[in-house]
Amino acid sequence: MVIGSIFKIAFQSLLANRLRSGLTLLGVVIGVTSVMTIISALEGMMGGVEKQLDRLGPSTFIATTMGGVITSEEQFREMLKRKPIDLDLVDEIREGCDLCEKICPRAFDHAQIKYRNNSLNRVSVLASTYNFLDIVDFEVAQGRFHSHNEDNLRKQVVFIGEQIRETLFSGVDPIGKDLRVDGKKYTIIGVAKKMGSMFGQNRDNFVIIPFSTYKKNFGKPRRNANYVIKAKSVEQLDEAMDQVRLILRSNRNVPYNKPDDFTLITADAILEQLNSITRIFRMGMVGISSISLVVGGIVVMNIMMVSVTERTREIGIRKSIGAKQKHILLQFLFEALVTTLGGGLLGTVSGFFIAKSLVAMIDMAISPSMVAISAGLIISTGIGLVFGIYPAMKAARLDPIKALSYE
Repeated sequence: MVIGSIFKIAFQSLLANRLRSGLTLLGVVIGVTSVMTIISALEGMMGGVEKQLDRLGPSTFIATTMGGVITSEEQFREMLKRKPIDLDLVDEIREGCDLCEKICPRAFDHAQIKYRNNSLNRVSVLASTYNFLDIVDFEVAQGRFHSHNEDNLRKQVVFIGEQIRETLFSGVDPIGKDLRVDGKKYTIIGVAKKMGSMFGQNRDNFVIIPFSTYKKNFGKPRRNANYVIKAKSVEQLDEAMDQVRLILRSNRNVPYNKPDDFTLITADAILEQLNSITRIFRMGMVGISSISLVVGGIVVMNIMMVSVTERTREIGIRKSIGAKQKHILLQFLFEALVTTLGGGLLGTVSGFFIAKSLVAMIDMAISPSMVAISAGLIISTGIGLVFGIYPAMKAARLDPIKALSYE
């Protein structure tokens, strides 16, 4: 009953001083918005990267000479000097790695593609064996992927990205149509499900052809080539990687006392390395944005101190008719918490939408997460408690006689 009365008095006080309450609310909104914008944007970008890396699967790894997160110019130059990876080792890896379930060599290039009088330049060309879709989470929207038989017979077939379909085959069923890739005629057999863009790069502007057909038309792959290998289980992933490492070191004549001149990477390893590299940057960004949060908290404290001073006689009257120190403390603390929580909710919502707009500029999308929402509410509650406790304690400790005589 007493608590209910205290909360009612606190609400009435906030409504009676709308301008003051509004200014306090605004200070909190600005502070929480700045922090939530950074948190939501960073969370959205890392979530997008993680989603793409998840396509590899937890038991899959890549063997390459150019891969991973490059952190220095020296590292990049060292990779450029490496001997290209040999993509004719499928049988050797299959025999030497009993823990490898599927092996897919891949090669990458760029080419001009043409359909009738329409053409596109610098389209990504990916060459892979028939089992690519069994290893990587890659969805088919229409038609099919090339088969084992088509791979063996070097068939002129092509699997296209959604961007190619939209640009060259708008309103037309592309399946069965002829498409020229660098002047060579291919028959379209399938279309990939739309993946969208990331960091401004269109991930649907590609074609995939059989690996054997690529070697026939483009020659033996040199740079931009790798193996995608799936281990039999997640538990056996490290052992499978060790078996492949021994095979590649032997094939590339790497001395026992020299480091690998190739890289074996997993999705988890890339994500962990990205997190470690960007951790300081993220902490710095959140720290800088938190300055406005501290300013907002100072605004809360100042306005609450003014409120206590102006309502000194009111406090004296309430104490003289039986109000205890804890009742006065709860009243003013509740006023601070209501204001900061309201500001926190508004700041969380506005911060999310600002972050969404910023992330959309690099062609990524984010959605509300419990981490961001919880952070907004915890931050705003913390502001109310930290910056509201001193004014509330000052009000609670006022001497009723001095308070009644205050002019």
